[in-house]
Amino acid sequence: MSYPTLRLDIADRVARITLNRPDKRNAMNPQMHIDMTALLEDLRYRDDVGVLVFTGAGTSFCGGMDLKEFFHDLKAKNPAEYDRVTRMATEWRGRTLRYYPKPTIAMVNGYCFGGGFGFVEGCDLAIAADEATFGLSEINFRMFPGGCVSKALANVFRPRDALLYAMSGETFDGKKAAAMGFVNFSVPLPQLEAETLKWAAKIASKDPAALRAVKDAYRFSLEMTWEASMSYTAAKEQEVLAAQQGGWLEAGIGDFVKGLYKPGLQGNESVRK
Repeated sequence: MSYPTLRLDIADRVARITLNRPDKRNAMNPQMHIDMTALLEDLRYRDDVGVLVFTGAGTSFCGGMDLKEFFHDLKAKNPAEYDRVTRMATEWRGRTLRYYPKPTIAMVNGYCFGGGFGFVEGCDLAIAADEATFGLSEINFRMFPGGCVSKALANVFRPRDALLYAMSGETFDGKKAAAMGFVNFSVPLPQLEAETLKWAAKIASKDPAALRAVKDAYRFSLEMTWEASMSYTAAKEQEVLAAQQGGWLEAGIGDFVKGLYKPGLQGNESVRK
């Protein structure tokens, strides 16, 4: 399929999705939300894709919403279409990414503003360039971080940090984003691609059923009582076992019992001869 605002590259079970509106700092216009919704649905069922990595063309990751196209052009002229696309925009960042069956990584290479925060938070992992610039600029034009952004802040920011940057509109860099826990870590921009793809390859080499269970067990357990979580994860273990056709017990724990694999002691290395 063709995606006018996105570029897709697939290699070694890693799909690299590039927001491709560099002249607009990769701001999310209505077409990008339509494209992303379709792309995520397509990649969901591709056996040659195990991990998704998102980044931006040029010097920006995502400049937030395209305010002109969304509010001046669409909302004012076609309220019904505005509502349709707005629901898409909220759905893919707020729910689709969060419960996506494959791991997702945000590779934040530059400017990340407003609605881009919901995008980064929706991904499972995030790695940023030290030089990346983050900002919640809504307060500067007499608005607040709406849509899924306020929820994203509540999910991953400490209260003091969330309110400081949302109320001031001040920016911060990748190092600060890492210190606050908004991204996993940051590296100098020249190292960003190699470092991110290294992690993507490592994760893509793991069992797909187990990876999906990691995400499901974590996401759903957040909303459960202790007893409900214990019951859910017990059922999830049986689901993984069935999906692997016994692989978890036979090739996983079985190799450990036989002394062929020592998890935690030799990293990913096996002692098979």
